[in-house]
Amino acid sequence: MARIVNLNQARKARDKTAREAQAAANRVAHGRSKAEKQADRAAAERRARLLDGVKREP
Repeated sequence: MARIVNLNQARKARDKTAREAQAAANRVAHGRSKAEKQADRAAAERRARLLDGVKREP
């Protein structure tokens, strides 16, 4: 016998897990000090410069 599923409850539960995942990502991205953000930005720029420096021209 099939299990009866309330589609409204299933949709709300799915949306709630998505919101919780987004909140966790936001906490990671925005819950850092200014120095940490600047260090990450500098590291990304360093990686980009290094990658551009070893790129071959066709």
